[in-house]
Amino acid sequence: MNSKNDEFQQYGTVGELIAKFLTACELRAAFGVISIHNMPILDAFAKYGEINFVPSRGEAGGVNMADSYARVSGNLGVAVTSTGTAAGNGAGALVEALTAGTPLLHITGQIESEHIDRDRAYIHEAPFQLKMLQAVSKAAFRIWSPESALGILREAVQCALTPPRGPVSIEIPIDVQKAQVKFPTNISPLPIVEAPLPNDQVEQLVAQFKNVKRPMLWLGGGSRHAFKAAERLANMGVGIVTSTNGRAVVSEDHPMSIGAFNATPFSEDLYKSIDLMVVVGSRLRSNETWNYQLGLPKNLVVVDLDAKADGKTYKNNGFIYADSKKLLESLADRLEGQLNIDPTLAKSIEQTRQKSEAELRKGLGPYSDLVTQLQELYTNEMPWVRDVTLSNSMWGNRLLKIADPLNGVHALGGGIGQGLPMGIGAAVAAGGRKVITLTGDGGLNLCIGEIATAAQEKVNMTLLIMNDSGYGVIRNIQDADYGCRQHYSSIQIPDYGLISKSVGIPFFRVSSIADFKEIMKQALEINGPAVVEVDMVKIGPFSANFAGPPKRIKAGEA
Repeated sequence: MNSKNDEFQQYGTVGELIAKFLTACELRAAFGVISIHNMPILDAFAKYGEINFVPSRGEAGGVNMADSYARVSGNLGVAVTSTGTAAGNGAGALVEALTAGTPLLHITGQIESEHIDRDRAYIHEAPFQLKMLQAVSKAAFRIWSPESALGILREAVQCALTPPRGPVSIEIPIDVQKAQVKFPTNISPLPIVEAPLPNDQVEQLVAQFKNVKRPMLWLGGGSRHAFKAAERLANMGVGIVTSTNGRAVVSEDHPMSIGAFNATPFSEDLYKSIDLMVVVGSRLRSNETWNYQLGLPKNLVVVDLDAKADGKTYKNNGFIYADSKKLLESLADRLEGQLNIDPTLAKSIEQTRQKSEAELRKGLGPYSDLVTQLQELYTNEMPWVRDVTLSNSMWGNRLLKIADPLNGVHALGGGIGQGLPMGIGAAVAAGGRKVITLTGDGGLNLCIGEIATAAQEKVNMTLLIMNDSGYGVIRNIQDADYGCRQHYSSIQIPDYGLISKSVGIPFFRVSSIADFKEIMKQALEINGPAVVEVDMVKIGPFSANFAGPPKRIKAGEA
């Protein structure tokens, strides 16, 4: 740790110890809302000046920001909330981080120690708060005494960063935060214990690769750090498909990748010809496998550091408990020049991608041109952040190609209203690189207050609002399954131009697809936040209706 505060500090508050420890964890930014029950921590952040604290307008937004910050930086994210209602406000965002496997430390306050668990209706008290946090976190801890603070902090960070990664919560009573404690000379974090490679299983997998002609990797979010090894295998002719969370582990421009077109009739046809599929760091989620009905190759091997992944969704011919990076590096080293790849596999991959893209574009109508124009403006350095919205479900999750696994951020848990704060967190992590955040008008209403955070922090982000004046996906589901009875899905939408103006953010409106590229270009050239609203009511609907995650239609149901 090299800074003006490097000199040894013998005593200080627990809040100061937390600030020092997080700095030793190489944390550069944290997010959340200041409150009487976390002031000793945030006061220490400001005192030492090593951590940029971004004040969100709500705890949910703060946790979403920390989540996205971790995904784009590849390191720990930290959110600080108050106790009770405030901690509850962050619960949904913690579920998102848990779904995505994000290494996140959620620090929340707690009332004075003498009143905890007494159910006295003490101000900001939430009975069973720790149980609530345990339900939405990988793990949750309580710091009962100043002397135990550093040990619990170390264990919590180690837990968050140890695969399978996830959010870890710590609640700290306010009197403990204020208490004086002796600082040890060493406040560094604990090392992450790496699982050794099971060499006998790796040898068996190597032998399988040597004996097949059409192998393929399904890469999930747990393989994002294994991109170099995965690309080496793709360069040897191994086919690649990814989950949404594993996008661009191998660049989506690579000729051996079908990208995230993982569940289409064309990809299923391709899988029939694959004689070995290795699923690496993916949970094969329901909405990416037609509710687990997608036909995958019979010769299926699963690699994961979550032992519970063995047989959880699909039967397999082998489960390997191993780190994805270590395993793929070992495979790449041992298989160089040893594979006997069917020369037609590359063509099959190319055709699968082309057919899947063409089918998707048929349903986009006028928005096919919008995506083409956006792709021409998009550069590989830009994080691509998406909320759960109709446009993302139709094209954002698959069609716009990205090249870096740390640049793909999506609300995987299916909750709307997380895109804007995630875009802010991504921009803070991106260090000045432009971020594009895709959102719908309906979801944006859940987090619209965070536009003030974007303005205050001057984040280099363009917010792309696809405005169809309501909940488009819900309306489509109502049309498909509820006799076109569109109740409660056409909601009042505010004037986003006036909202943007009120906080000093440049605003642009697109009423014709022909104007999109020039307007978006202007917005992207602004060094700071900008808002582009696409008026989908004027432009018109998609050619096809998206009515929820696609699923296989059984015989007789059509």
